[in-house]
Amino acid sequence: MTRPIDSHLAGGNRRSVAGLKPQHFGWAVQRQVGVITLNRPERKNPLTFDSYAELRDLFRTLAYADDVHAVVVQGAGGNFCSGGDVHEIIGPLTRMSMPDLLAFTRMTGDLVKAMRACPQPVVAAIDGVCAGAGAIVAMASDLRVGTARSKVAFLFTRVGLAGCDMGACSILPRLIGQGRASELLYTGRALPGDEALAWGFYNRVVEPDALSASAIDWAAELASGPSFGHAMTKRMLHQEWSMGVDEAIEAEAQAQAICMMTQDFHRAYHAFVAKQKPVFEGD
Repeated sequence: MTRPIDSHLAGGNRRSVAGLKPQHFGWAVQRQVGVITLNRPERKNPLTFDSYAELRDLFRTLAYADDVHAVVVQGAGGNFCSGGDVHEIIGPLTRMSMPDLLAFTRMTGDLVKAMRACPQPVVAAIDGVCAGAGAIVAMASDLRVGTARSKVAFLFTRVGLAGCDMGACSILPRLIGQGRASELLYTGRALPGDEALAWGFYNRVVEPDALSASAIDWAAELASGPSFGHAMTKRMLHQEWSMGVDEAIEAEAQAQAICMMTQDFHRAYHAFVAKQKPVFEGD
């Protein structure tokens, strides 16, 4: 359920996103889960200049969504995403000026920032090829479900670039450790699904036929939870990277006190006393 916002704040602060019609990827809302489908299967779902920008804008818009409480990112046709389109991105980049190149790399970084800043938990459903920018999108998600046959590759050095792309040198070590991240970013080698699970990059591994449903079910479970509390958890997970332990403990004390003022906290208590399952409303 979604709590109606105070009428004084409604203008510009809440909107429905179920009816959005992106031009460069699929979008559907079910069970309060927004499902993004990268849908260029004939090319293994590469990104273009336009899809980068549209994805960035969608994640920014999700900060104001009142009908989506979790997000799934998946690919069509048995692959997640092969990265930037060789013909539509890589080729043109070789002919750009330095200011234009910087504008591009900042735009791609803004996608990661938008994914991290949106309040909804983001679940990546990864099958087949997950390379380059596709690996970054998976990395920037909050949770990852993969398949054993999938292959994750941060292959930037294999095309003559640095491994430091879109926050990889900051985020990836926090997920799998400095040594393992260094290996992947220096070598660009592919990480198979079972190894990705063992290293902690994947949270779960499922069969390919069950991947989409598994990711959406997990996201729907999160969406049915306390959305205000989930947003606070995501914010703290992000902000505490730059805090000392004492600062983090104090920040969490304040965050938890705020959550104790919510009606969801009271609903959970009363449901427990009544031996019922709480129904959270996000207020």
